[in-house]
Amino acid sequence: MSTTTTTADLGVVERLDEKIRQLIALVEKSRAESAKLRTENERLGKEVDALQAQLTDAAGVAAELQSMREERDQVRTRVADMLAQLDALQM
Repeated sequence: MSTTTTTADLGVVERLDEKIRQLIALVEKSRAESAKLRTENERLGKEVDALQAQLTDAAGVAAELQSMREERDQVRTRVADMLAQLDALQM
């Protein structure tokens, strides 16, 4: 009976050993994926920072463009007023 028990115990130990090896492989795979995701996250974070900087620059350009349009409209109004005054003088 001790031979049967030893053989059965050996089978249990071998199955346990295989499960432990599978778990180790799974942990290693998870660590590799985690490292890969960390690297990707850092890259995406840098990309977000760059895009935010571009957005800030674009907002500054848009504000400057609006200011220039307002200035252009003021110049047009002044020129129209001057032309009207010149027309009035010629009559």
